[in-house]
Amino acid sequence: MIWPFKPKTTKKIARIEITGAIAGDTRKRVLKALNVVKEKKFPALLLRIDSPGGTVGDSQEIYEALKRLREKVKIVASFGNISASGGVYIGMGAEHIMANPGTITGSIGVILRGNNLERLLEKIGVSFKVIKSGPYKDILAFDRQLTDEEQNILQDMIDTSYQQFVTTVAEGRNLAVENVKSFADGRIFTGQQALELGVVDRLGTEEDARRWAAELVGLDPEKTESQTIEEPKPLLSRILGGRNQSKTAIGVAIDWVEFELATSGQPLWLYRP
Repeated sequence: MIWPFKPKTTKKIARIEITGAIAGDTRKRVLKALNVVKEKKFPALLLRIDSPGGTVGDSQEIYEALKRLREKVKIVASFGNISASGGVYIGMGAEHIMANPGTITGSIGVILRGNNLERLLEKIGVSFKVIKSGPYKDILAFDRQLTDEEQNILQDMIDTSYQQFVTTVAEGRNLAVENVKSFADGRIFTGQQALELGVVDRLGTEEDARRWAAELVGLDPEKTESQTIEEPKPLLSRILGGRNQSKTAIGVAIDWVEFELATSGQPLWLYRP
């Protein structure tokens, strides 16, 4: 018996969203999502990035996972309102990049911040006794200034991390290292300028990026849907549905305070407005 032909179900492409500052939680979530894309054999991935950047190591791990995935999956990155510093680094893991003309991007560089509260502590009569195994164990301590030797150590570390960033952009966009260094001085630029510099391939919206990803794997861009890969929401969130989804200004501020505390003393690929 010959069964009647049934049209093949339209394939979907995967979608992963990276928003906010990039740190450990973001890395864990994105790596899990990338594994889902691989296991379910999605033909293409739309990577939506709306991030000012974040920690160096977490950005590097996401980038490396994207490089491995793109051996089997076509990846198109879509830069949203802001995709700067670590957001750019992650984007280099995609084969193709699209940005809005007004996207804030760039900020290719490394920053390391320490706080010196020595004078404040003196005023309130607080001091610390430090027992350490080596002269640099309390480097970036907040109760004293850096020594010249410590400054040199940290600068060497930042310079090494910066060179890694520049090399990755150069390789990812097929540009000369010296060319990348000419604009990789921490400056920000628009999506339009990024296109002129060769940092992105095209200008367009996320919808344009979805259509592009579908076309790359031979799917009909008019019919192909994207499926967002994300962790299941807690039961209470599912019951409440769409209520209270947007964060208040206080909530956003708390997130940033937590990020600052968690990354204190770490090199950051982070755009700071």
